[in-house]
Amino acid sequence: MADKKGTELVSAEIGTIEVTEELLREKLYEIRGVKVMLDADLAEIYGYTTKAFNQQIKNNLEKFDDDFMFELSDEEVDDLRSKNLTANLPTLRRNP
Repeated sequence: MADKKGTELVSAEIGTIEVTEELLREKLYEIRGVKVMLDADLAEIYGYTTKAFNQQIKNNLEKFDDDFMFELSDEEVDDLRSKNLTANLPTLRRNP
């Protein structure tokens, strides 16, 4: 494991995940000319459900810059799905 820098995070809800540079690179997407990570991917890394992760962000909005997050448009979600078959994009009520 000398070539991978990683740590393990533990969650009672999701389990243990090894976070490596490779995993993080796989979870980066370019949208609107900016490299971003989806809320579902960040939730997985931190060991939360997406709903719980977004609730934590909502409860602590004052700690984040205005440009920290944005919601994808329907067209951006479709484009992301078509370009990245591995994107963690289940059908949801709200866009990532």
